[in-house]
Amino acid sequence: MSQSYRQPGVVLTDRRFSVPLDHDAPGGERIEVFARECVAAGREDAELPWLVYLQGGPGFGANRFSGKQAWLGRALRDYRVLLLDQRGTGSSTPANRQTLPLRGGPREQADYLAHFRADAIVRDCEAIRTEVTGGAPWTVLGQSFGGFCATHYLSSAPEGLRAALLTGGLPTLDGHADDVYRTAYPRMERKSLAHYARYPMDAERARRIAEHVAEHEPVLPGGYRLTVEAFQSLGILLGTGDGSHRLHYLLEDAFVRTPAGHTLSDAFQESVLGLLSYAAAPLYALLHEACYGQGGRPTAWSAERVRADFHRFDAGKSLADGSPLLFTGEAVQRWMFDSDPALRPLRETADLLAERTDWAPLYDTARLAANDVPVAAAVYHDDMFVDTEHSLETARTIRGVRTWVTDEYEHDGLRVSGPRVLDRLLGLVRGEI
Repeated sequence: MSQSYRQPGVVLTDRRFSVPLDHDAPGGERIEVFARECVAAGREDAELPWLVYLQGGPGFGANRFSGKQAWLGRALRDYRVLLLDQRGTGSSTPANRQTLPLRGGPREQADYLAHFRADAIVRDCEAIRTEVTGGAPWTVLGQSFGGFCATHYLSSAPEGLRAALLTGGLPTLDGHADDVYRTAYPRMERKSLAHYARYPMDAERARRIAEHVAEHEPVLPGGYRLTVEAFQSLGILLGTGDGSHRLHYLLEDAFVRTPAGHTLSDAFQESVLGLLSYAAAPLYALLHEACYGQGGRPTAWSAERVRADFHRFDAGKSLADGSPLLFTGEAVQRWMFDSDPALRPLRETADLLAERTDWAPLYDTARLAANDVPVAAAVYHDDMFVDTEHSLETARTIRGVRTWVTDEYEHDGLRVSGPRVLDRLLGLVRGEI
C-alpha cells in the first residue's frame, strides 16, 4: 500500500511495483521495484504530465531530495515526477554482497545480474507506466547511465515516451568497451595535467602519497587495501565541476606527524575510503563494463587491458623517472575486487560477467534514425565519463535530437545547476530555443 507524506513544498508518495526478473519469462520469478512520486504541494489533484527520472550509474538509486532541491523544484513546475530506483539499487530489490548469496554461487549470481542492464530497466518502466499514468506516455530525464537507458527506450519502446531529456548520457551505439576506454584514458590524462597546472604543488604531494602507499600498503578502516592504483583512481573526482578543488584539499592534509614518523592521517583515510568504496553501489563495479556489452564479444576487463597500452599511467614508471603521476577515473578494474571488502566476495561473479558473450544488442540504429520523439541532450565538452565525440556521433544518428554542447559544466551539471540545465533542455525539446 502506498504511503504519502510531506516535505517543504512537496508531497511524496512511496510506490512499489512487482515486475518479472526476466521480462521474456513473465510467468517466472518477480522482483520489487521502488519509486517515489513527487508533486508540488497544493497540486496533488492536478492533471499533470509525468516525468520519470533515471539516475546515473549503473548501480545508484534515485536522489533522496529534501523538498525542492536541485532540479526537482524546476521539474515540479510542469510535471508530476517519479524518482525510480532502478532494479538492484536503492529500495528496488538491492543486489550486493549481502543479498546475492541468496541466488546461489557465482554462476547463479552472474546469471541473475545479467537481467540488470538498461534493457531490463526500460522494460520495468514500461511495465509500471500503465499503472502510473493510466497508459499515457511520459517524459524521461536520464542522467549519464540514465541517458543510456533513455537511448535504449527510444530504440525499443518509443511509444511510451512523450519526450526524452538526456544530460551527459548519449552513449556510443556500437562501440565495444575497448573503444570506450581507448578514448577515455587520454581524457583522464588531460584532466590530470590540467589539475597539476591549476595546483602545481599537488604533483609532489601526489608523488609523496604514492611512494608512502607503495612502501607501506596501508589498510583503510573497514579493511580496504589501499594500493597505488587505488590512490590513482581518486581521479574520478576530476570528472566533476568542483572535483579538482576537492582533490587538492584532500591531498594537502594527507599526512600527520606521529611518534613513529609521518603517516597518512585518519581524516585522509576516512575521506579516501568514502570515495573508493563501492559498498553503497556494488552494481557500478559489477555491471559497469556490461553497459557496453554487445556484438558477441566479452568485455574481459576492458579498462584494465586497455590501460596497459597507455604507459604514462604506470605509477612505478612515474615514481622512477619523475614524470607526473596520472590519476584515473570512470574505469572499473579487476584489482578493485581484491581491494574493496564490499566487492571481494563477488570477484568470481565479476569474472563470469566479464567473460559473458551473449549480451543482447542495446540500440536499434534504424529505429533511432526514424525517431519521432522530441529529444534534447546536454553534451558536456571533454566529459571525462562519456566521450563527447561518441555522443555527437550518436546525436547525428537519432532523428530530430537537439543538442546543447557546453563547457560551462562537467558531467555533474544536472547536480550543480539543475534548474538551469533542465530549463535549457525543456526549451530545446519544446522548440522554444
